[in-house]
Amino acid sequence: MKLGLSLASAASVIADARFAEEAGFDFVAVGEHLFFHSPGPNPFVQLAAAAGATSRIRLVSTVSLLPLYPAALAAKLAATLDLVSGGRFEFGVGLGGEYPPEFEAVGVDPAARFRRMDEALYVLRLLFSGDRVSFDGPDMQLRDVRLDPPPVQPGGPPIWLGGRKSGAVRRAGRFAHTWMPYMMTPSGLAESLADVRAAAVEAGRAPTDVRGAIFAFACCDANAAWARQAGIDAVSANYQQDFTRLADRYLILGDPHQVIARLREYQRGGAEVAILHLVAPEPDDAQRVLETVTEQVLPELQRG
Repeated sequence: MKLGLSLASAASVIADARFAEEAGFDFVAVGEHLFFHSPGPNPFVQLAAAAGATSRIRLVSTVSLLPLYPAALAAKLAATLDLVSGGRFEFGVGLGGEYPPEFEAVGVDPAARFRRMDEALYVLRLLFSGDRVSFDGPDMQLRDVRLDPPPVQPGGPPIWLGGRKSGAVRRAGRFAHTWMPYMMTPSGLAESLADVRAAAVEAGRAPTDVRGAIFAFACCDANAAWARQAGIDAVSANYQQDFTRLADRYLILGDPHQVIARLREYQRGGAEVAILHLVAPEPDDAQRVLETVTEQVLPELQRG
């Protein structure tokens, strides 16, 4: 199972990315909110900084809120990030919508995000081809244009998608290289991944064209009770709701043995990659959690 670290701090991204690469993590990841209840970086900028500080580790946005962007601009940013990283970028995109003010701030109707998402994914595929293309859609018109420079990776950066509802499943089956939901149980992951792969077949793709992954908030410490409560408190504050009842279903909390066991459950459910967003109340706690995951969880997962 491959493991990635979500990098929350723009101020420390260079040091954090170097640490992740030297420690042997497979991915560094950055999420996105234009505005939210907590600080949110811009993944294109932060991952570009990470790219310049590293040479091997893969870079993934988890996730860029694609409906907030004009599709051609998103394609340009993604292609440029792929270029500066030497072909290490993976483009995770999502709908957003849980915080309407960030849509209002850029003049996008939250209700239009589904249409904008589908159109943008199609436009990305066209522009990532490197060919001259034209397209006439409700939100985007292309008139015999070519993305130059094109992405390093043929066909563009691999697309990661999440979502659990029927529309998201069809979208992932049609467009995704990796399907990465969050707030999902291992059994739910297995069931929905089967649906995603069935949708891929309907779209003329092979089921193996879509890799399974999971994004999860996690807290790991020798003191399992402390890790559980610290994780619940952090995620509750982030989403401004009490996660006590949801913790055992959706969060990865506890001592290293418990965290490894839970990740193995996700692996059996079809997750080939886990992206962990580590949470802790104070900087010293965060450092201890990171060291615990690095020294005791990562080596075990790398064994197979």
